[in-house]
Amino acid sequence: MAIVKPFRGLRPTPELADRVAALPYDVMDSEEARRLTANNPYSFLRVTKAEVDLPPDIDTHSPAVYEKARENLQQFIQDKILIQDDQPCYYVYKQKMGDHIQVGLAAAVSVDEYQENIIRKHEFTRPDKEQDRVDHITATEAQTGAVFLTYKANPTVKELLDQAMTKPPAYDFTADDGISHTLYVVNEPSQVAAIEAAFKNIPILYIADGHHRSAAAARVCQACRTANKNHNGTEEYNTFLAVAFPHDMMYIMDYNRVVHDLNGLKPADFIAQLLKNFTVEKHPAGPFKPQQPHTFGMYLNAGWYKLTAKAGSFDTSDPVGKLDVSILQNNLLTPVLGIQDPRIDKRIHFVGGIRGMQELERLVDSGRYAVAFSMFATSIEELMDIGRRSGYAA
Repeated sequence: MAIVKPFRGLRPTPELADRVAALPYDVMDSEEARRLTANNPYSFLRVTKAEVDLPPDIDTHSPAVYEKARENLQQFIQDKILIQDDQPCYYVYKQKMGDHIQVGLAAAVSVDEYQENIIRKHEFTRPDKEQDRVDHITATEAQTGAVFLTYKANPTVKELLDQAMTKPPAYDFTADDGISHTLYVVNEPSQVAAIEAAFKNIPILYIADGHHRSAAAARVCQACRTANKNHNGTEEYNTFLAVAFPHDMMYIMDYNRVVHDLNGLKPADFIAQLLKNFTVEKHPAGPFKPQQPHTFGMYLNAGWYKLTAKAGSFDTSDPVGKLDVSILQNNLLTPVLGIQDPRIDKRIHFVGGIRGMQELERLVDSGRYAVAFSMFATSIEELMDIGRRSGYAA
């Protein structure tokens, strides 16, 4: 069963909510974060990317960065930019992007269920990114980013969340990127009890986004259990922050790749190497954003290409092997670019689809990266299938 617990959320005072709200820490670099916070002292990036308040040449994984995150979080609390609810609550979160609306429940979920694979994974983690979150949680004594979960849609849960949304929201604003955010606080005891009971009938939760955050929370929990001689299982470190959305509302965006170099190849030779497993077509009409599986966009030398995986270049009967992330890894990143393990190779970087194709162009045009690949988003059915099989895609 899915254990979801109410918690005493630390959240913005209503009049500052739209200024505190920030993009996730891992969709931007430090340079962009500095620009976004330059005229906004309230941005939560000052906690999640605290290097913005330190010299530009600082190592982003320096202890000073994590200490600054702790200081900034405490200052936000002291200045009442962030306030904590007096009692444990659930939080119903509605997100609207264009015509798409999804409604999730923010709650504390069980580390034990994560360890027991009741909360299912579909990706491996990168050790450096996982350690970064461990250090951040340890320094701030807080979980500052939610793990996005999904579950098989349940009519009882939907009815309870719909009921919660009949009351006035605590926040309702549209961010600069056009995405609308609405949050409802559920603190009435009978509603809280009903939601907790309803989730006990949901057998499995699946991680849609946040593998590094959940893995880090589990590591911090284990360290705290070891250090606490009076551990009894009720401590806050036994849970981690998550927002759970029903599968029929989830919109999974693409997760794109950029690579620093062509592994010693000239562009023409690189393209020639691709022809073994892909058809390669010039795409003169601008950015190519794949609209179907097994197709990929490639941005190289200021031009876009369409790559299509050739029949027979992957195993259609393998649920992991036929995923686009696996096809790109097995047929291009490893054999052509020499990236054996994307979890630890510093030459590859991942770019969330919310940044758009222009972000891939910007990164390559800047000279920091040589090539970018746009991906067709993994479907929610594929994600859940991999989770059910307890296998991970790279």
